[in-house]
Amino acid sequence: SFTLLCDSGDTGQGARAWIKQILNQDMAFQHIKVIYPTAPARPYTPMKGALSTVWFDRYKISNDCAEHIESIDYMCRGLTDLINDEIKNGIAKNRILIGGFSMGGGMAMHLAYRFHQDLAGVFALSSFLNKDSAVYQALQRNESVLPELFQCHGTADELVLYSWGEETNKMLKSLGVSTSLHTFPNLNHELSRTEIEKLKTWIVKKLPVEAAKTN
Repeated sequence: SFTLLCDSGDTGQGARAWIKQILNQDMAFQHIKVIYPTAPARPYTPMKGALSTVWFDRYKISNDCAEHIESIDYMCRGLTDLINDEIKNGIAKNRILIGGFSMGGGMAMHLAYRFHQDLAGVFALSSFLNKDSAVYQALQRNESVLPELFQCHGTADELVLYSWGEETNKMLKSLGVSTSLHTFPNLNHELSRTEIEKLKTWIVKKLPVEAAKTN
């Protein structure tokens, strides 16, 4: 099983259609179920409080401000229910991957590294964590083996700067997370076919077919 969290303002179906358009086919695996959840609509401060389907609120789009921890934690509870539903359906927790694009990747990092450190892995595409993130604070007290992080970022990203993604990667690595950061020159705040193909390869490596009988 693996979950893809989309960007702010998009829906799960929108994310699915976007990936399908890039690949010219659905992102599908014979032995892995893919879930595309949609964030509930909430007032979003960077859009002057307009309702938007966002995973959490931000005071501003910057890595140099406080996190809106109340909305992040509220969503972590909701997404924990989603994970628990999969487990109730017989999927082992170490056979669940979570990740997303932009804000979705930020959400996945909070969810995994603060509340579900026994998941199979996390991916974050064009994403970042704030400088004083609650994720970093949680990992400073951590002793256990953590889910591996697969990160991708375009160097031409004007919304979520490449340097923010790079700093997030370095911080998590220094706190004991096994990380990789794939750099895409000239890619703005978007997905590329090469990136999704790399992600698919990583997903199959983390959730190999051999264990599919128990999946």
